[in-house]
Amino acid sequence: MNGPALSPSASLSRPMTDPFGRTISYLRVSVTDRCDLRCFYCMSEDMTFLPKADLLTLEELDRLCSAFIAKGVRKLRLTGGEPLVRRNVMALVRSLSRHLATGALDELTLTSNGSQLSRFAGELRDCGVRRINVSLDTLDAAKFRTITRWGDLDKVLAGIEAARSAGLAVKINAVALKNLNEDEIPSLMEWAHGLGMALTLIEVMPMGDIGAGRIDQYVPLSMLRARLSKRYTLSDLDDDTGGPARYVRVSETGGKLGFITPMTHNFCESCNRVRITCTGTLHTCLGHEDASDLRKPLRASASDELLGAAIDRAIGLKPKGHDFIIDRRHNRPSVSRHMSVTGG
Repeated sequence: MNGPALSPSASLSRPMTDPFGRTISYLRVSVTDRCDLRCFYCMSEDMTFLPKADLLTLEELDRLCSAFIAKGVRKLRLTGGEPLVRRNVMALVRSLSRHLATGALDELTLTSNGSQLSRFAGELRDCGVRRINVSLDTLDAAKFRTITRWGDLDKVLAGIEAARSAGLAVKINAVALKNLNEDEIPSLMEWAHGLGMALTLIEVMPMGDIGAGRIDQYVPLSMLRARLSKRYTLSDLDDDTGGPARYVRVSETGGKLGFITPMTHNFCESCNRVRITCTGTLHTCLGHEDASDLRKPLRASASDELLGAAIDRAIGLKPKGHDFIIDRRHNRPSVSRHMSVTGG
C-alpha cells in the first residue's frame, strides 16, 4: 500500500491552532478497538467490538493521517486496542513511513501491550519506527493474569526484549492500581531503568463502563511520588513534549520516571494532540464527549477539500481542558467511551 505524496490543498495547508492558541502537532490514531488482552481498568470482560464493516480501511487511515500531516502534524502514534492485532497493519506502517523519508513527519511510533512485538519488532524498525511505548503494570505473572484476565507475562517480556534487540527504544507505561501494584512500583522502576527504559506511571482514568468501581482502583500519584521520595532522590526535569507526563530523574538508578495525573493535576495547558478512532471519529480531548465525524467527508470526495474543512471545524471546537472526575456518588465513568475505542 502506497499513498500519494503530500500535495496539500489550501484548506489542508493551514496549520492547526485551537481557540486557545495551542498548535496541534501530534496525532494519535486507533487502528482497531480490538485487543488480545482484557485489562480490567480498560475493558469489560465481555466487550462488544465494532463490526469490521464500520472500521476505516487501511487506505482510508493512510489518507486521513496524511491529511493531518499536511496540516502540520509532526508526530504520529498508532494505538488501539492493540494496534498489532489489526490484519495487515504493517502495510499501513510501511506506507506512512514515506512521510518520515520526505521530512514531513518527525516521528512515527506506536503504543502496544507487547504481546505481538516478537513478530513485528524488526519490521517496525525497518519502517522507521525508533521508539515505542509498552503497557505493563506488573512483573508478577499471577498479578499480570489478574489484571489482563488471561495475558501471558512471559510473552510480553519476550516482546520487549525483541524490541530492544531490534534497536527500538522502549518506554514502559504502568497504570497505578490501588492495593494491586502500588507496592511494586519501586521494583518495576528499577527493572525498567536497569534495562535503559523509562517508566511512566498513569492514574486510572474514568472512561467506559468496565463493570467495576473506579474508586476501588484509583490511587493518586501524588501519594506514590511522596512514597518514592522517601527512598529515592527525584529531580524534576524540564522535558516538554507537549504531553501530559511530568518527568523526574531518579539519581539512584539514573533513569527517567514520568507521572501522568489526569485526576490530581490537569495537564491541558500545553496540549498539542488530538485523537482519531478506527471509525474516523475525531476527539480533540480525551476527557470530553466531543466527537467530529471525519469518515463522511473522507468518503464523500476524492478531493481532500471537504476533509480539510471538517478538520478545521473540529480543531476550532477543542476545549481548554478535560473534566475528569471519579463519580463517588454514582460510581460511573466521566466519559462513556472506552479507552480502547478512543485510542490510548
